[in-house]
Amino acid sequence: MRLSLLALPLLAMIAATPVSAAPEGDAGARWWAHVQALANDGMEGRGTGTPGYDRAADYVIAQFKALGLKPAGIDGYKQPVAFIEQVILADQSRASLVGPQGETALAVPGDLIFSGSGGPVPESIDAPMVFAGYGLHLPEAGHDDFAGLDLKGKIVVVLSGGPSTISGALKSHARSERAHWLAEQGALGLITLVTPKQVEIPWVRRVALAGAPALYYADATLRETQTPFLGAQVDPAKSAQFFAGTDKDFAAIAAAADASAAVASFPLALRFKAQVAAKRRDLSSPNLIAVLPGSDPKLRPEHVVLSAHLDGYGVGKPIKGDAIYNGAFDNASGVASLLEIAKALKASKVKPKRSILFAIVTAEEKGLLGARYFARRPTVPQSSIVADLNFDMALPIFPLTSVTPIGYDQSSLGQDAAAVSAQMNLPITPDPFPDRNVFIRSDQYAFIREGIPALFFKYGFKAGTPEANAEKAWRANLYHSPFDDLNQPVMPAESAKLNAYVTAVTLRVANADARPAWNDDSFFKRFAK
Repeated sequence: MRLSLLALPLLAMIAATPVSAAPEGDAGARWWAHVQALANDGMEGRGTGTPGYDRAADYVIAQFKALGLKPAGIDGYKQPVAFIEQVILADQSRASLVGPQGETALAVPGDLIFSGSGGPVPESIDAPMVFAGYGLHLPEAGHDDFAGLDLKGKIVVVLSGGPSTISGALKSHARSERAHWLAEQGALGLITLVTPKQVEIPWVRRVALAGAPALYYADATLRETQTPFLGAQVDPAKSAQFFAGTDKDFAAIAAAADASAAVASFPLALRFKAQVAAKRRDLSSPNLIAVLPGSDPKLRPEHVVLSAHLDGYGVGKPIKGDAIYNGAFDNASGVASLLEIAKALKASKVKPKRSILFAIVTAEEKGLLGARYFARRPTVPQSSIVADLNFDMALPIFPLTSVTPIGYDQSSLGQDAAAVSAQMNLPITPDPFPDRNVFIRSDQYAFIREGIPALFFKYGFKAGTPEANAEKAWRANLYHSPFDDLNQPVMPAESAKLNAYVTAVTLRVANADARPAWNDDSFFKRFAK
């Protein structure tokens, strides 16, 4: 939406009241009414720790109350999370590649974007670099890109992708853990390159987001690294510069990565030099937690978590005159779905035997921080959480003919999803793009890291189809931009179908005699407690 900022106070007042205008029997219209309330310009993109986020939180809490869900936070429905906000000051930061031929400056953020997440950034870096292939430390799978490399005191450079012989879930996990692992090995930082063919979001849009505040936990014990650690990503058009002075051809390396073939690791000839300036402030933002108590006294103490993130990118750099990153599909749509699922569960003749915990979390866009905080410090006993079912950016832009519950091949939850698929004629389609890392890019992964089986629900489609092309175009043109707003095409009835599917899966999991369990061959079984 592109409304005047003068209209924000009025829009915020309207959006703070529960939706009642949608026809009671029209599940798609009700869902879309929630999206409209959460993604209008009055919510200012729901940036973590902003007044817009707080207004959206007030709306969700009003819906919880209207549905009769009980508060399950620390302060009523709220679980406050303390952060430190870190903003990279691009105009005061510098980066360059240094070699025998001299020093080549890298524009910040035009050529290179520093990450402010994870923890404090180092103020100064001057270190040799080493190229570590895909950057995957997976000795269990017979693959370790870091084997034989001297990492101490180095900047590690890695490339997108990974061997086709390793599952997408396993590669995703290795990527999520590598900053922590590299810091433990004495590395000073991690620079990520993406091959031109694997670009998901155009670089110009990444540059537009580069000035957005990053967050890390105020509690240092929860951070990924305990010491300052550099993180950066590079314009794909400039990646070849990092290989100057070697006898390696970046184009050939990129082609191998695009084919999921072997990519060698080796020292680079250049040093990386940088000065990174940042400003910081304390910030707090709440998770929103509500519970629908189970109907069975024996199983009631156990919880099935339904999760979705409320936060978005807030107000940022204008694109075509629009500075509000409304986040309609990412992820007002997911929060709206959870509200509709709660309504359906309340009205269902078959009542859930286990309790259903609704976790509407903060700071997902900052690194799954709200979900990780809840999963590590839940407001119910962690041992009582049997599963997480997560909603994030299911795209209602084409008919729902199949589903992709990410993680279905890792635990018995896949059997539950398959049973409902058979009942509802919505077959399961495997993840068509496993190297996108979606397994670690939304809030279900916070629960998986704590040993809790999880699913992440997506519309199903196969690579190379019109649906795949539509999804790719949406990501290239609307994802993480001001145009993920209420003006884009939408199919509310298709979202209602997916909501009904997840409602049925939820009931099946909540009413099963046994808790969900990891498959014997799942890598993630090791995290079970």
